[in-house]
Amino acid sequence: MRRLRDDDGSILPLTIFFGLLSLALVLLVVAATSLYLERKRLFTLADGAAIVGAEAFDLDDVTMTAAGVRPELHSTAVAAAVTDYVSAAPDRGFESLAVERAVSADGRSATVELSAHWHPPVVSLLVPDGFRIEVTAVARSVFE
Repeated sequence: MRRLRDDDGSILPLTIFFGLLSLALVLLVVAATSLYLERKRLFTLADGAAIVGAEAFDLDDVTMTAAGVRPELHSTAVAAAVTDYVSAAPDRGFESLAVERAVSADGRSATVELSAHWHPPVVSLLVPDGFRIEVTAVARSVFE
């Protein structure tokens, strides 16, 4: 019986293809995990800054209402407290960390928006060189 087709070496292209596919998948998963962790770290910092901003009131700013005791927040005090908190926080390795917004829109809660630049651990053709990530946290002081 005569061989119609010689299949020697046909497994090599498949091995190379699946090797490259596996490498691309690993690089994408590593980049996605890095982005997720960086966003969580930035959100943790923003959450702490929002809590500090929500506590940025003087005792003179506390009033008695029908619903109970309520503090009155001012955007300038919130912004100053948040800026001090972020600058005093230990260096967490954020690149271009910035306080985008620190305000009290309703006088009862503090809204903080932070941003930083993220770079993937391994730069490849499938993942961009990096981009800016932003997070927003809101906190409110409540007297019980």
